[in-house]
Amino acid sequence: MTHRGEIKNRPLSKYASVSQRQAASEHRTGVYTQVHEDSSIEVTQLLITEVGCEKRSVHILGICGTFMAGVAVLAKAAGYRVTGSDAAVYPPMSTQLQEQGIDLIEGFDPQYIPKDIDLVVIGNAMRRGNPSVEYVLNNGIPYQSGPEFLAESCLRKRWVLAVAGTHGKTTTASMLAWMLDYAGFAPGFLIGGVPGNFPVSAHEGRGEHFVIEADEYDSAFFDKRSKFLHYRPRTLITNNLEFDHADIFENLEAIKKQFHQLVRTVPGNGLIIVPSNESELADVLARGCWTPIEYFGDKGHWTATDIAPDGSRFLVSYCGMSISVVEWSLIGLHNVSNALAAIAAAHHAGVRPETAVEALCHFINTKRRMEVKGTVNQVTVYDDFAHHPTAIATTLNGLRNKIPKEDRIIAVLELGSYTMKAGVHKDTLLDSLRDADRIFLARPEEGASWGLDQLVAHSHHRAQVLNHADEIVAEIVKIAEPGDHIVVMSNKGFDGIHQKLLNRLKMLMIQT
Repeated sequence: MTHRGEIKNRPLSKYASVSQRQAASEHRTGVYTQVHEDSSIEVTQLLITEVGCEKRSVHILGICGTFMAGVAVLAKAAGYRVTGSDAAVYPPMSTQLQEQGIDLIEGFDPQYIPKDIDLVVIGNAMRRGNPSVEYVLNNGIPYQSGPEFLAESCLRKRWVLAVAGTHGKTTTASMLAWMLDYAGFAPGFLIGGVPGNFPVSAHEGRGEHFVIEADEYDSAFFDKRSKFLHYRPRTLITNNLEFDHADIFENLEAIKKQFHQLVRTVPGNGLIIVPSNESELADVLARGCWTPIEYFGDKGHWTATDIAPDGSRFLVSYCGMSISVVEWSLIGLHNVSNALAAIAAAHHAGVRPETAVEALCHFINTKRRMEVKGTVNQVTVYDDFAHHPTAIATTLNGLRNKIPKEDRIIAVLELGSYTMKAGVHKDTLLDSLRDADRIFLARPEEGASWGLDQLVAHSHHRAQVLNHADEIVAEIVKIAEPGDHIVVMSNKGFDGIHQKLLNRLKMLMIQT
């Protein structure tokens, strides 16, 4: 018998610091769970050199999305010659791809697809009628979706740890990848954002494990299954489940069916990790589950106590036994939950909980998660990806509990997703912003026929609806004062509003 993680000469990630390497040598193995020796896989067997040998060149349509850019990086690491095109070539993913030596082309003219191409990987933003898509179909060029290609070229024979759920996937996946890396496991990963502890969003890894952000969105125009159904995880985190993606899902039940299909793919010797108080996920599992389950949260296997009001400090326990204290830069009770889920998954893979907690104390959150963009005259501007009422509420509540009571929160929200534009969450939208002292909403250029202006007009919240970013900036600089916290929330670019705010605040400071 051997503890998980006791693979001789386990390779340490090239991203690990000297202190992390020392920590890995001292604390890499698990202490609670044991497996048989024959279940270990030699690291050398995990180098994906033989997969896809017949398809040595690949062209990726929609390459600059966070997921597809990650696929491109992994494809190049697996030995493919990679090119790609997109409607617009833009950072941060364009920068990452160029640094990896991947050729990018702006536009979808079929001439950009190399004549000798072996395979075209088609992103889920591509539609019939796209010139490149039509060229591929008309000429019989082999094609796959991004998730299918990823599964075949990178995930085969790997211990896949998947992070699913409506909220928190990117942050939790980043935590989990960092824990494994900190412990010396040298994992591969694909994260749908720019992680703080790694210079890239995707990395092939040199170890057995692969962490992936498991999205429920569909795979491609020709494959309407959720992406995560391709990944076949051994360890699965499902953080939460709410209605989202109204453009492809008719209702919550349709999403539940996809999640239950995911549950069906987890083997009996795997592990499913779920919150202890999530009724929708409980319903999914009640439809049939063939895998052990661990719960996190109140009355779960993994709990957090002695929680600071802003979530910046808490004690982690496992089955009633105290492990250690997390002290970190993140805020919000949602991140406490994310941390517990990640610790549970890391433990299943063989990381000591004490080491996982230590890693969290050095965790740097992904970009666009309460990322401070700048401070001018004691006015702080944040960038946050929140675009669903639940995420908006938890984000603002975390900040409210962190800052002095006299400081103001100014919330700025762009209704960027189809679900928000369509008014699916109109009944909870303004209440999710309740911790803000002032609220500014950008009027969508299209959609919002459900009456955003009327909703605000009949609300008791101090909210305004304005046409575009420049109008919002103009109004905010009129009222901004030292001690204000301006939280910009959007899953889009929001017309560069963050820098516009900082520039106008600097000008105002100079003038006064």
